[in-house]
Amino acid sequence: MARRLQAFVLMLVCIAQPGVVLGQRQQAPTARPGAAAWDAFVRAFDAYCQTDSVVGASTLFIHDGRVVAWHNRGMADRERGERVDSSTIFHWGSITKTLTAISIMQLRDRGRLTLDDRVTNYIPELRQVHNPFGSMDGITIRMLMSHSAGLQNPTWPWDTGANWEPFEPTRWDQLVAMMPYMKIHFAPASRFGYSNPAFIYLARIIEQLSGDPWSHYIQKNILTPLGLTRSYFGGTPYHLERNRSNNYYVTDDSTGRLRVQANGRDFDPGITIPNGGWNAPLADLATYAAFLTNASLGDSARARLYNVVLKRSSLEEMWHAVVAYGGEEGKKGDGMGLSFFIHPRGETTIVGHTGSQAGFRAFLYINPQTRDAVIAAYNTSNYSKGAADAAANELLEQARLLLTRP
Repeated sequence: MARRLQAFVLMLVCIAQPGVVLGQRQQAPTARPGAAAWDAFVRAFDAYCQTDSVVGASTLFIHDGRVVAWHNRGMADRERGERVDSSTIFHWGSITKTLTAISIMQLRDRGRLTLDDRVTNYIPELRQVHNPFGSMDGITIRMLMSHSAGLQNPTWPWDTGANWEPFEPTRWDQLVAMMPYMKIHFAPASRFGYSNPAFIYLARIIEQLSGDPWSHYIQKNILTPLGLTRSYFGGTPYHLERNRSNNYYVTDDSTGRLRVQANGRDFDPGITIPNGGWNAPLADLATYAAFLTNASLGDSARARLYNVVLKRSSLEEMWHAVVAYGGEEGKKGDGMGLSFFIHPRGETTIVGHTGSQAGFRAFLYINPQTRDAVIAAYNTSNYSKGAADAAANELLEQARLLLTRP
């Protein structure tokens, strides 16, 4: 059996190359999503990158576990003259939250917790938070996972740009020290309110129940079983350093001209790693998307190995909206499930998440019915007066609509 599982992991690694089908011999790419539709999306992708001064970016399309289209543009590291390619490692920001949420579901399925457990059973320090709507004991794990607990959005409240400000807090005691000065912003479970600290609290629960640091738990229970060999958290390992993308800020200088600033390849997300610390090439995200979309592998190993990570019914449970979502990146009728954003489009429902940290931005969307996925990452964030925020959100919608095409 060990030999069969090893062979299965090797099949997953094959997803790094376009035109390779997981568990099958190499074939020519299929027509999905259709040459015209993909070409139109790539033109929109390139036009947005040009408008928003993106230094480097990459996007790909997957059908049933196969990368059928892949488009790279620009520079992974402008200063070193290194172009974006299939090995370029990006930072995936809040897409990391889906790993944390899957871990909670694993522990739920193993009988270690319920989604309606009080969070204060595990983190009594949260009773220090001011809650004008009642007791903090009323906040549950489900509320944290669905961003409906009423907690604040940023983990670190200082973001004026002063050079003395840390990028993110680095220790748990720093968060605890802030709790008496935090408040619940709306009645828990009444609506959506995105919260990064919520996922640090979920990670704290994972660590208490498993006895592992969050990153070790993720490695043992998700990354290793899925064969995500180039995924990591924190500083880049030496053997992957040459593939790590730099990241960039675009700002206005004193004359109104655009200035592109390189931030360096690595940065310290601190204690916020469970809500935004995943680093990986697109190929690892493609393998992850193959897992999410239940890719056909022509082998019973799929069922055996995927059930090691999370049974299908539990994953699909995460894709049911808990609260409505109507933010800038969504439309009326969209919702938030258990860490996944839910986007109904006609008779199709698109599931996914976006990410943004330092200069990196990314998105991952899947159509579970057709086993399609579209993934993209950028190494640049534009903070100039001319930043194309509306165009960025429109591109996200085009990516979602790409997955609804027949």
